[in-house]
Amino acid sequence: MNELSYYTLAHGDSAFIHQHVVDAYGAQHIRPSPSTIGAAFALAGLYLAVERAFTGRQVQTMHILMARTSKQWPRFDPPNTVGPLTVGDVVAAEAGPPRDEAIMCWCAGVWRAWSAEQDRVRAMVDRFL
Repeated sequence: MNELSYYTLAHGDSAFIHQHVVDAYGAQHIRPSPSTIGAAFALAGLYLAVERAFTGRQVQTMHILMARTSKQWPRFDPPNTVGPLTVGDVVAAEAGPPRDEAIMCWCAGVWRAWSAEQDRVRAMVDRFL
């Protein structure tokens, strides 16, 4: 994850692709926790990126709006499998457009893996749009 974080943070684009990496990784690595914000925000970010074509910067702005508006978030039940791609697959892609595309494919795969919770995520996020 460190190599991918370095890549995305050094990317220097206004779209802030790093946010998509944070959300995909977060949604793939949900652990039992009394806090629900991590899963809620990771899934919100994936929904906005994959279905609404939000940039990472736009997702970040939405996270800020959501955090200012509410402090309680639903608990989401993780799927048995969390998508076919991993950080390793993304890092294996050539730096530049191929890796950026791999990041978005990773996001889409993780979002598909959470299909049982997608309607709840949409309902949670759409009230802020």
